[in-house]
Amino acid sequence: MKGATSKWLLATILSLCAGGAQAGNCELAVTRTACAGKEAISFKKCEGKPSCTEFVEAADAAACKKAATDACENKRLNVTKSKVIGAKFDGAALKTDKGDTDFCKAYPNRAEEFDKC
Repeated sequence: MKGATSKWLLATILSLCAGGAQAGNCELAVTRTACAGKEAISFKKCEGKPSCTEFVEAADAAACKKAATDACENKRLNVTKSKVIGAKFDGAALKTDKGDTDFCKAYPNRAEEFDKC
């Protein structure tokens, strides 16, 4: 939780200090399912836990939705079995164009990158 709080605080400070166009607050709720025996390495990005919140810069809700879908990429096929990613922009929950709250369902490479353990 400490890391997520620090990231949120840093994102807030940077957005207040930035001039010109202001980006909104894009929160990604990330949950990973590890391959058997790979929990420690798979969950490392969330400080050893399967779920955490990541904050990314996004100009608007559409950019936040794209960031959520892009975050589904899985390069560690033998480490992370799958991901579930939800998104909020300025506190409002977002959905994919098909109405799903899990942006990884809309990820185009899902079949190639998930469930490959």
